[in-house]
Amino acid sequence: MHSGSTVMTTFSSKPPQCSSRRSCHVHIGAAAASPPPLIRRCPSVSWRWLEQRRHTRLQCGQSSPQQISNLDEDDSRLSQNAGIFHPSIWGDFFLGYSNPAAASSQQQTQMAERADKLKEQVAEMIASSTFRGQHERLHLIDTLERLCLDHLFEEDISAALSQIEAAGVSDCDIGTVALWFCLLRKHRYRVSPDVFARFKNEEGGFLADNPEDLLSLYNAAYMGVHGETILDEAILFTRRRLETALSNMEESLLAHEIKSALEIPSPRRVRIYESKHYISAYEKDATVHETVLQLAKLNSNIMQLHHQHDLEIITRWWKGLHVESKLPFARDRVVECYLWILGVYYEPCYSRSRIILTMVIAIVTLLDDIYDSYATPEECEILTKCIESWDAKAAHDLPECIKFALGKVLDSFQNIENMLHQDEKYRMSYLKYFTEDLVRGFSREVKMLEKGYIPKSVEEHLQVSMRTGGCPILSCASFVGMNDIATKDCFDWISHVPNMVQALARVLRLLDDLQSYEMGLWY
Repeated sequence: MHSGSTVMTTFSSKPPQCSSRRSCHVHIGAAAASPPPLIRRCPSVSWRWLEQRRHTRLQCGQSSPQQISNLDEDDSRLSQNAGIFHPSIWGDFFLGYSNPAAASSQQQTQMAERADKLKEQVAEMIASSTFRGQHERLHLIDTLERLCLDHLFEEDISAALSQIEAAGVSDCDIGTVALWFCLLRKHRYRVSPDVFARFKNEEGGFLADNPEDLLSLYNAAYMGVHGETILDEAILFTRRRLETALSNMEESLLAHEIKSALEIPSPRRVRIYESKHYISAYEKDATVHETVLQLAKLNSNIMQLHHQHDLEIITRWWKGLHVESKLPFARDRVVECYLWILGVYYEPCYSRSRIILTMVIAIVTLLDDIYDSYATPEECEILTKCIESWDAKAAHDLPECIKFALGKVLDSFQNIENMLHQDEKYRMSYLKYFTEDLVRGFSREVKMLEKGYIPKSVEEHLQVSMRTGGCPILSCASFVGMNDIATKDCFDWISHVPNMVQALARVLRLLDDLQSYEMGLWY
């Protein structure tokens, strides 16, 4: 364990568009006159959750002045460990922020109504694309996905892709075939990479000459799985050609696309982070659809309003923990945690999910800093037992500082449970199970460090560090706030830490260790 930033991530098997009787959509404003959601196909949010969001704030067991004054202000460890991490740059920004583009309920309503009209027009475009060529249909769907508009048209896109898959690409050029393959694989169609065989030449290369086709093939090849040799060959071939082409290209949108793809291929990028740039690029594209562009800009602004309101709730909860003043050894990165979570699910209907997952990441980070930067081995063992029992009364032998933190952690878990409907509360037992496993791993690492024990192999190291990296607990937490699509079977599945989660945890743990070593944080 080290005091550097621990890489923690999560995967979320994103379900179809909020197709449940009880959505997790939350309106952007706290006022009763909040606009209707942009995502019309998403069923209305449960009024119990919506009213809770409108009229209450996340409470974190409001600390009395006496409680706060009882903290060990003369504790030398607090002063020694304070300032390890630079303070948050955000402060109270999101508590009082009002977006000038939609400061009033009337403005928000107008935005939503305008978006609905544009959405109807784009839906008609998708339907009418049946009479166009394969490339034009594929390009439209690809554009909607890159603009983060696809969640508004899931049924339309699904129907179009079904037709596109059935039509095949036997008479299409390599660029169209590559886009066809990439989109269908992304939507879980079992399409064979053999569609590229007819584009192979005698030298083992591919019949792709222009940069656009090379880029399409390059990105499509990254949708391959282990053992698909032709796609491995395509990556090697196109990368070399694209690097050569880039060195001879002037600054342009295509050159930027190629440079970005060579750094991170398109299928491996987080779309919500890319969408703002792509909106600007699409505006200059010769094939731009003005209606699509207008909807993309408007939808981006509406989603931003939702995200800003999420951050108001999260910031208020975090301020209630008094981390900055009472736990100065801990990281204050709750906004950064939230921005990370946008990569898991950015759609407005996942507001509750984002809030809960951000809270869990922040709690995990706080616990990591307690074990890593503050508590003694003996205190770590006591704290672990307290969390295993979920009882603050067992903390009588801990310093006031750690007692205070433990109380806030327990209050926060109660907050999360209060956000769930009665028939969803079983999810907390899974989240608590992973939390207990996490702190046991933290405690074990502390003991290993105290004894100067060095694992005898990478595998022995990973047995503990894959768990303490946070991937298993955050994988579970990503389901907790979701709607009915996250069934008990999903939680049973994640509780066994399936191979895909183990593989992700392994990769992230090793990447984190490499970065920590390079930064000189490994000991």
